[in-house]
Amino acid sequence: MHKPVLLREAVDALAIKPDGVYVDATFGRGGHSRLILSRLGEHGRLIALDRDSVAVEAAQAITDSRFCIRHGSFSQMQQILQTLGVTQVDGVLLDLGVSSPQLEEVSRGFSFRDSGPLDMRMDTSAGQTAAEWLATVSEAELAQVIREFGEERFARPIARAIVAAGAQQPIATTGQLANIVAATVRSRQREHEHGKHPATRTFQAIRIYLNRELDELAQVLPQCVDMLKPGGRLVVISFHSLEDRMVKQFMRKAANADELPRGVPMREAELKKFSRQTLRVIGRAIQPGVDEVAENVRARSAVMRVAEKIQANG
Repeated sequence: MHKPVLLREAVDALAIKPDGVYVDATFGRGGHSRLILSRLGEHGRLIALDRDSVAVEAAQAITDSRFCIRHGSFSQMQQILQTLGVTQVDGVLLDLGVSSPQLEEVSRGFSFRDSGPLDMRMDTSAGQTAAEWLATVSEAELAQVIREFGEERFARPIARAIVAAGAQQPIATTGQLANIVAATVRSRQREHEHGKHPATRTFQAIRIYLNRELDELAQVLPQCVDMLKPGGRLVVISFHSLEDRMVKQFMRKAANADELPRGVPMREAELKKFSRQTLRVIGRAIQPGVDEVAENVRARSAVMRVAEKIQANG
């Protein structure tokens, strides 16, 4: 069963208006969506998105006229909402984590707890599987992916070992990949990571790369600002430092108008090229409490950031 992280904190941060229009851009199994619906009035509306067709199928259990779900990446949010006749919303929630059902379903290939097909795609209807990608990737490219997206200091020897093993036998299962990494990275070099498996960072890196997770995030954040009404809220829950850093920097930049060059005369048309302040950061980053982490260990790395639209674009 999926336990949404920072459930009440996230929905509280949206500051739900009974007649507002909201977007849950990462439906998962609908924990956040159900709580949002419970706070909406008769004329409120909730639109959910998910790139995972299994999640979209699960959403059919919600029989509420105020609710609808669409299959697609959140980078397509603005386009999808426009097909529904929605041009502005009162709040957007992005929960960037992998859901428990995705992790626990062996066939999805996200976890190495039990060996299964090495897939790792969020949307199983499109794109290469991890096994297909590893069969063709060069050692240099693989090392770069593991280093950049996994922040793994042993990226080069891990990549070398994976490519060498793949030359002997196709790497088709999560168990194979995890064992290769574990054999390369000595356990004593991982003691400081609180018992994390040596392959954790490598699996994270491949998943992020295959699903273009950081590209997707970079595309959706400006769309959120464009679509929010003044006073509307953007709530983002991240689960690793790369995502959180991107969200933090985006919100900071949107909350601080660009400085104009000193001593340079500028015409009105030129001034418009400089971005204006569009967001106000609400409070500090929020992390799960001790009780939530004890109940759901996957919450331990979560960070939630909130910002509010302060003026319309233009």
